[in-house]
Amino acid sequence: MTHLSRRQLIATTLSGMAVPSSLWAANPREIGWDDLIPKGVPYSEIIGEGEMDEVNDTWNPIYDANATKLNDKLNGAYVRMPGFIIPLELGSKGVTDFILVPYVGACLHTPPPPANQLVFVKADPPWPNQEFWAPIWVTGVIRTQLQSTEIAKTGYSLSADNIEFYEW
Repeated sequence: MTHLSRRQLIATTLSGMAVPSSLWAANPREIGWDDLIPKGVPYSEIIGEGEMDEVNDTWNPIYDANATKLNDKLNGAYVRMPGFIIPLELGSKGVTDFILVPYVGACLHTPPPPANQLVFVKADPPWPNQEFWAPIWVTGVIRTQLQSTEIAKTGYSLSADNIEFYEW
């Protein structure tokens, strides 16, 4: 039987806490966009009426309170989800910050989807590919976190440790 000193026990416990939860998970939980909406909130009730911005020639949807309701059961989960990149930060090694969106062109050519359908992603390592119209898989730890960017309000943040092309 091995006996650990109090100092060894504390050091072992603390070092285990420092390991990202993504390393604990053997396989990420694969989720889709519907999983971001809490159970009992139908997608059809997220978007209400809207108004036309005549100056900028765009349609601005008016979201109800359901648009910012988040699925708290996902907070801290290690997930893998598909989507498309809307780049926010481009560095010499690639995209480091982006919004993961459910369909191509979301936020660019149309009004942004509701906050609970947008994920702010911090990529480490950066995504070096410039094919932003291609679908991707993003894997990492997701958090429920409402925040505003220059493009849209997002409901989730994800620390990505792996990004790859979505294979049909």
